[in-house]
Amino acid sequence: MKTSLYCISLLVITLIAGCAGSRHANPVIDPAGVDMGQYQNDLAACEQIAQQVQQKAGAGAVGGAVVGALVGSIFGDSRSAMKSAGAGAVVGGAKGGAATHREKAVVVKNCMRERGYRVLN
Repeated sequence: MKTSLYCISLLVITLIAGCAGSRHANPVIDPAGVDMGQYQNDLAACEQIAQQVQQKAGAGAVGGAVVGALVGSIFGDSRSAMKSAGAGAVVGGAKGGAATHREKAVVVKNCMRERGYRVLN
């Protein structure tokens, strides 16, 4: 019971951490001839568009839990399966959160390119 509560707590913390942080890494642009006021407006608009990217932390956590449970059940008993599922959920959630952040950053950069900025990164 205590292990189960621990695993669920880790999963929730991981999901929250994966979904946190609404700001994306600002694209590095060539500032020559750029109106910085308009740049800030365009950046804000592109970040709003990037919010449409679906969160992947939950799916990663579920996939990690399934794999962890399978591995734990193959190499141990139900207790080790539960521990492995919890560990898999944490790792999968973290990977899913990182993938979501990367995808949002790509959307922001592509959006800024489409608006005529010379994105350097």
